[in-house]
Amino acid sequence: MSDPLSCPEFLQNPYPFYDELRATAPVTPVTTGSADRPSYLVTGYAEAKAAFTDPRLSKDTARFFASRPSNRNLHPAVAHTMLATDPPQHTRLRRLVTKAFTTGAVDRLRPYIEHTVDQLLDDLPETSEADLVAGLAIPLPVTVICQMLGVPEADRAQVRTWSNDLFAAGQPQRIDAASHAVADYVADLIEAKRRAPDDSLLCNLITVRDGGEQLSEDELVSLAVLLLIAGHETTTNFIGNAILALLQHPELLDRVRANPGRVSSMLGELLRYDSPVGIATFRYSTQALTLGETEIPAGVPVLISPGAANRDPAQYPTPDRLDIDRDARGHLAFGHGIHRCLGAPLALAEAEIALHALLTRFPGIRLAVAAEELRWRHTRLMRGLESLPVFTQ
Repeated sequence: MSDPLSCPEFLQNPYPFYDELRATAPVTPVTTGSADRPSYLVTGYAEAKAAFTDPRLSKDTARFFASRPSNRNLHPAVAHTMLATDPPQHTRLRRLVTKAFTTGAVDRLRPYIEHTVDQLLDDLPETSEADLVAGLAIPLPVTVICQMLGVPEADRAQVRTWSNDLFAAGQPQRIDAASHAVADYVADLIEAKRRAPDDSLLCNLITVRDGGEQLSEDELVSLAVLLLIAGHETTTNFIGNAILALLQHPELLDRVRANPGRVSSMLGELLRYDSPVGIATFRYSTQALTLGETEIPAGVPVLISPGAANRDPAQYPTPDRLDIDRDARGHLAFGHGIHRCLGAPLALAEAEIALHALLTRFPGIRLAVAAEELRWRHTRLMRGLESLPVFTQ
């Protein structure tokens, strides 16, 4: 099977493709990119959940690619983040930042998030077309994570540009250049924080680095890069996809407008319905295994699709139906197991506050173009809109 990213219809709506594969087998060999061996795509819910926690599936990309020649020039701080490690290294690194993303820590950020949302909505045009990706879904999570890390306001637009470049599927030179630019920037920012400390999360990590052996300098830069980039990309897609889903279901939108307080309870269903992550980050088999009923040889990539798993009818009846009364607990939009998204509480808070404020302030909001005219980002990992034009009145 050819790479699905070569098909524009896949980007527009991948779910029929996933359904077709799942009907054949929930774990299927597929050809991706220029690979000379097939990868295995996991589209079934039970199989995806099992794969997320199977120790025979490693995330150690350095080990996988060590003996494979490559023309790529990805900066090590981007290529070898915490996401690309296994225990015990992953356990040690994750422990250093977990406290910053607990529900309690996020609750203390809510006033700042609310203030940021209000400012962004104030800036939306009320009498002409507005783009909710550029005007809300992008700047909100970028602003919040940059605030947490202590990134100066003047640099935040450039951070977003680098982040967008890092997910430019099919453009390796652009990705590699962005990886060096953002890593160099973070290294310089770390030195600036050492000269002028503040109360940011980055300064807390610098204190850990400079006070003992828990964190190397390379790991400090890599961890900061990961938080900076992963800290907003998925949330941007979450917010955009959630708004679009509601706008495409006017009867549900009316119910939410009548009771905006129910936004929090339906976030799980919105995540399940159109997950912001299409394919989870890289894993490969360290030994032969059987997943579902499919035999997977050692040494091949295994691609877990949260978006496909969350539309598995064996787990969620009528999965293509958006049902805001559905109990969607257990969805895999944030992953599962030890690599479950660290920033899930923050993403949920940002989406809840953004949706509540948007629907309260603009009760007449509606799409400004037909849904089939919307353009989706050309990236394997993410499922998100390039823009979301709406009329707010």
